[in-house]
Amino acid sequence: MEAMIFAAGLGTRLLGETADTPKALVDVGGKPLLQRAIEKLSAAGVSKIVVNVHHFAQQVIDFIESHKWEVPVLISNESGQLLETGGGLKKAGPLFSGKAPILIYNVDIISSFDLQQLKSVHLEAGNLATLVVSGRKSQRYFKFDANMQLAGWINKRSGETKISRPEVYDRAKELAFSGIHMVQPEILNYMPPQDRFSIIEVYLELAKTQKIKGFLDTSELWMDVGKPDELAAARKLFSGQ
Repeated sequence: MEAMIFAAGLGTRLLGETADTPKALVDVGGKPLLQRAIEKLSAAGVSKIVVNVHHFAQQVIDFIESHKWEVPVLISNESGQLLETGGGLKKAGPLFSGKAPILIYNVDIISSFDLQQLKSVHLEAGNLATLVVSGRKSQRYFKFDANMQLAGWINKRSGETKISRPEVYDRAKELAFSGIHMVQPEILNYMPPQDRFSIIEVYLELAKTQKIKGFLDTSELWMDVGKPDELAAARKLFSGQ
């Protein structure tokens, strides 16, 4: 199992924190978010981690290079252009072995989710991609059929929908994406020709013909600390550590 941490974001929701610091280096309980993510992935048994960088890229690069990590941590540099999630994975593709599943983790996620369990379910099911989801409230939802095959996506605020499988879409279950997913390296063969695109669009297109499935997260802790209120809650939670 190899891994990628999406750490290139601008952190616009945290402007008070990210005016001169990349979101990846925002501190929670004495540790930058990136360090927490690297340590979680290392503990889960990954053999290599790729981190994409864009916003204050050199700060992130310097931080990575100034630490001794348990596993190799490589940089995918997007300084020239922010490539979004799909483009970021595509650009990082050559840094992976092409032989192991790739665990993808958003740098602003703090969770107690069992990543080894995700690996086991992903490989046993033979999925091309497995998306970790939960029943929490959100503005945007993936929709899944009774077998947890991806059927579409909906934005509750705008009413926008994206339908992968119209025959089941209307009765499909709505679940919120957790920013944790695992893909087979073969997914890189399905990437569109452009450089900049969302991985969500790729999943929705592939769900028409491939096994793109959801995995329900029932763990106790999940926080998106890219939001100011969640960041404050996380700092309070980890203040004693």
